[in-house]
Amino acid sequence: MISKSRWKILAVLALFLVMAWYSISREDSFYFPVQMEGLKCPQGEVEKKAAQLIGNYSRDQPTFLQLKDFFWIQTTSTYQLPYGVKGSEDVLLRVLAITNYAMPESIQNPILGIGFQLDARLKCLRCVVVGNGHRLKNSSLGNTIDKYDVVIRLNNAPVVGYESDVGSKTTMRLFYPESAHFSPKVQNNPDTLLVLVPFKAIDFHWIETILRDKNRVLKGFWKQPPLIWDVNPKQVRILNPFFMEVTAAKLLSLPIRPSRKIKQKPTTGLLAITLALHLCDLVHIAGFGYPDSSNKKQTIHYYEQITLKSMSASEHNVSHEALAIKRMLEIGAVKNLTYF
Repeated sequence: MISKSRWKILAVLALFLVMAWYSISREDSFYFPVQMEGLKCPQGEVEKKAAQLIGNYSRDQPTFLQLKDFFWIQTTSTYQLPYGVKGSEDVLLRVLAITNYAMPESIQNPILGIGFQLDARLKCLRCVVVGNGHRLKNSSLGNTIDKYDVVIRLNNAPVVGYESDVGSKTTMRLFYPESAHFSPKVQNNPDTLLVLVPFKAIDFHWIETILRDKNRVLKGFWKQPPLIWDVNPKQVRILNPFFMEVTAAKLLSLPIRPSRKIKQKPTTGLLAITLALHLCDLVHIAGFGYPDSSNKKQTIHYYEQITLKSMSASEHNVSHEALAIKRMLEIGAVKNLTYF
């Protein structure tokens, strides 16, 4: 016979195991501790899994908008911004005339470097999309992040002072005018591509006035963008709205045509993951995910003290996006360096 005291011990042990399982299943089910050395990267694997999520998946679209597609050929766009450039072609032409659209050789051939003239890409292009989430704080992931061939960062997320957690390498930084409150030269590398995500026509006017030093645009923004922005025009790219369309229509089932009832738009973070799924042979993410909706006091970013309450009036449905990211993780299209 087992004594009552032993039964109690067994009961406590069972309860502990159940709680541990629940904690792991909730928080760490999509956690992927990475050893970069010897990491397998079968070419074509990401495409196969991305095709399960994205109907008519294709890598034929250019990453950035190109001047030749609008200057020499009358390229027609079906949709208005942010899903196309219909009605914004004239100002877009002026912007493309002073920016660049080429993908650097260092991305096409990360090991061989910029000076090596070779058309073929590296057999495995390893990418990490670094989110801005609080889960990066005290993560010590900096060295791991810096080992990827392509590091994609978002908006105004700082690097200086946070290197041990988020790394110091930035291949691309996706931004829009209202999120451009960062120093292009301090928070990035000399060869970082600054990729404008155009949500509205006035965004093109803003970048044009910045790069040409014309009279600044002051109206039409939900938050005042920088009036002075020290940036090399040749480092600026315009993201192809195709990726925003795919993110909205294929991953979130949002209407592409303007709707008064539904004004939701994808976040820059989910957009960046979509971009990586079309560009890279291996896609990892870090710093994605928000606190539980009932936790109003938990900060949402690793670098500032704002909480989930600050997003209540935004045009983003973070719960909907979380489901899309979990689906990517479940089928292995992406892997997570932090828990989700």
